[in-house]
Amino acid sequence: MQTLNSYPSTYPLYWHGSPQDAAFEPIAVRAMLLDLDIPLHIIIRSDGEVGVARKGALSAAPGGYGILASLPSQPIGSLGDPAFRSTYGVSAALYAGAMANGIASEEMLITLGKTGLMGSFGAGGLSPSRVETAIRKVQAALPDGPYAFNLLHSPFEPAVERRTAELYVQYHVPVVEASAFLDLSPALVHYRASGLSKASDGSVQIHHRVIAKISRKEVARRFMEPAPADLLNALVNEGRITPAQAELAGRVPVADDITVEADSGGHTDNRPLVCLIPTLLTQRDAIQAKRNYPVPVRIGAGGGIGTPAAALAAFMMGAAYVVTGSINQACLESGAAEAVRRLLAQTDMADVTMAPAADMFEMGVRVQVVKRGTMFAMRAAKLYELYTRYNSLEEIPPVEREKLEKQVFRREIEAIWQDTLRFFSERDPKQIERAEKDPHQKMALVFRWYLGLSSRWAVNGEPGREMDYQVWCGPAMGAFNDWVRGTPLAEPANRHVAEVNWQILTGAAYLARLRMLGLSGVRLPASLEAYTPA
Repeated sequence: MQTLNSYPSTYPLYWHGSPQDAAFEPIAVRAMLLDLDIPLHIIIRSDGEVGVARKGALSAAPGGYGILASLPSQPIGSLGDPAFRSTYGVSAALYAGAMANGIASEEMLITLGKTGLMGSFGAGGLSPSRVETAIRKVQAALPDGPYAFNLLHSPFEPAVERRTAELYVQYHVPVVEASAFLDLSPALVHYRASGLSKASDGSVQIHHRVIAKISRKEVARRFMEPAPADLLNALVNEGRITPAQAELAGRVPVADDITVEADSGGHTDNRPLVCLIPTLLTQRDAIQAKRNYPVPVRIGAGGGIGTPAAALAAFMMGAAYVVTGSINQACLESGAAEAVRRLLAQTDMADVTMAPAADMFEMGVRVQVVKRGTMFAMRAAKLYELYTRYNSLEEIPPVEREKLEKQVFRREIEAIWQDTLRFFSERDPKQIERAEKDPHQKMALVFRWYLGLSSRWAVNGEPGREMDYQVWCGPAMGAFNDWVRGTPLAEPANRHVAEVNWQILTGAAYLARLRMLGLSGVRLPASLEAYTPA
């Protein structure tokens, strides 16, 4: 294995050992570099051939192979913050983030949990009864964890958010991943505070962990600080937490961990990870200096994590852990339909775009989705344009209304309204009360019928609705597809969620070794500079 570098003829140390513990051929060198638990030495022969060696003895006396650099062991568990692993009882500083409508399924959580990784169930968009069923199934399979459940902020359906949080309290769900929060809600603070107790030494014991996915500094600050007194006092007055729990909540941050959510699938601000991580780390450090928490809030990274190089980049910037998302949707254990998994396996980085979100449609919030093979994004954008232009369904010109009914909805608007009445009468009757008083809100609910069902059509693989599939996805999916091209993982049928995530971690650890060599002035051949899953 030769390099282009020029090295000296004498060295401070020489390696002496068995020939079988030295390797010079690229295949053998790669195998040794992938033995992540073993320290290595980069050695050079008298003819200039560079290789690697393990074991052996080091001596200043010439006669063996000169040592160019030494590598410590680089086990996967060395990546990220060890406190993350110990807090959640996981084997690596990575978890699989939630994808709504059960796309991050029970099967995904159970499969990951049994290999030592944590997943977050995609509770967003599901009824409380469906979430309760999932809790029971996951807890039966993983009584000791690790697992998490998602709590999606629902400003237009606070009753659903509250009931979901109450289920997490009732069933003692140990970890909640809070997503899409624009501000703290009573439901989330209730979950956090109700899991606090005082230890014998007076310290705060936390039984309800919160991981918040955030992309804005001002929102992150609220999660790094203790819960506001007014929210805690209101919960005490309602009898939902005790005065002692309210006092303890004033001593700990709302979140144990904050996932810097960059350019992800679903709800996203398309923020650059390289800007967000340093910014939130600085903000965290300032708050820690003021609050002096026993355990500082950890900062992780999500959005764009689809390859070993991306994961390593996040770790090198100081991320305590990384979060995968879009790539898990393409795995067999996800709740997505087979047709969607096939579509994702063909998705490129440029095949994603932004579209109006169903749950925060009126606020103009957008989600990132696949644009390849579907017209959802274009049709959803048209709905938002009509919503901002007209104040009621009746104001929409007849020509536009006919296009909606025949080309997009494929149903008459009045029939959709009747379905909407039945849906919200069970889920959240206050939505109906508002719509009956406000024609503009009625329009929003009718349009949300399409936006909400389009994601379910994708999950269920609804025949005939392929052009309306709403598939949440970020550019990480395209990067992943590029990475695995020509390997077994290129085939959708071979994508198992645990294998995919462990391959990313293994590759990140391997690349970390190469980066250390580069900093030592050692350059290996290009054939060894990338990690490809076998």
